[in-house]
Amino acid sequence: MKLVLFDCDGTLVDSGHLIHEVMVRTFRHFELEEPQAAATHSIIGLTLDSAIARMRGLDVVDAQATAMMAHYKSIFAATRLDAGFQEPLYPGIAGVIAELARQEDLILGAVTGKSRRGLNLVCETHGWTETFFVARTADDCPSKPHPAMVLECCDTTGISPADTIVIGDSIYDMEMAKAAGAHALGVSWGYGAVEDLKRSGADRIADATTDIPLLIRQFG
Repeated sequence: MKLVLFDCDGTLVDSGHLIHEVMVRTFRHFELEEPQAAATHSIIGLTLDSAIARMRGLDVVDAQATAMMAHYKSIFAATRLDAGFQEPLYPGIAGVIAELARQEDLILGAVTGKSRRGLNLVCETHGWTETFFVARTADDCPSKPHPAMVLECCDTTGISPADTIVIGDSIYDMEMAKAAGAHALGVSWGYGAVEDLKRSGADRIADATTDIPLLIRQFG
């Protein structure tokens, strides 16, 4: 039995445009210089307060980062309803998830820097409310790359980290997997560069969504 844990943003859904727009509106609200898209994409995967602090050049979360996080959350849902700011699935990922969910020797889960509400919204939108047996979000655990998300999912399912595969697009996903003692499968279509994923511990790289089932089988 294997546990397969998916990151969400940049792995399952293309949320970069939406996240950047909400971040721009948040920085503008606090009268700060608006971030560039590359800066926003570089922090996708972190919990929101840590991400905002890092975008402001800080290593620790301060009171303003906490306040900005609250504002971000307050405007996210309304922004998501604006035309052009949806979170579409990456091509082919729906079929891959359906295929994996049918495998009796696999348990699927999610580990994401999204809030629990955000993950639930994605699952409701795409028909995955019963797909992920276990999930950990920014509301539950410390920010990636801390291994807690993975380890708690392992504890819940009774599957060891050695039999767990973390699939993600960011260096934080790869580092989290390695810190937990799990396998790391990077994806090339998200917001992280492939070479950065490899340097951060990716054991394998999926170049297309349809590569995922075969690569999972290659982990012993």
